[in-house]
Amino acid sequence: MALPITLSEIGPRISAGAFILNSGLGKRAADDQTAAGLHGFASGSYPFLEDVEPQQFVRVLSTAEIAVGAALLTPFVPTALAGAVLTGFAGGLLGLYLRTPGMHKEGSLAPTEQGLSIAKDVWLLGIGVGLLTRGTVDRGDRKVSRAARTLAKANRKVSRAERRAERRAVRAAA
Repeated sequence: MALPITLSEIGPRISAGAFILNSGLGKRAADDQTAAGLHGFASGSYPFLEDVEPQQFVRVLSTAEIAVGAALLTPFVPTALAGAVLTGFAGGLLGLYLRTPGMHKEGSLAPTEQGLSIAKDVWLLGIGVGLLTRGTVDRGDRKVSRAARTLAKANRKVSRAERRAERRAVRAAA
């Protein structure tokens, strides 16, 4: 049984997965000050988070990062699913970048000094979209190729049977 990933998908999945998993594990033991800082930053961009207690927010964030990282690092998770999860996660990070004042230059997407640490997460979005594309579009091509090989194999069997039938007919006529 083949894994649902290819060799070309291993590098992006390991790099993004290990980075995110490490980040999630690092947040597991966040103190109250760190939790309050992360919560304040996130709730400034996503107001619905204001009602969530900071320690609970950090626990959920940590668990989500661990889950995303683990999904990327687990070869049995299909590439399309891993790509969709990473794309959603990266979209949330870039939402912070776009919604937080002072992260990018006025009238531009170019990051300020303060925004550079979050703007660089655009590479996660790129990897996510690439994996999602590879897992959906390219997999379809592979399925077509598999179907074409099966059809060719069936045609060869039919051709052999036809040749045998012709030889029998020639012998019977002789």
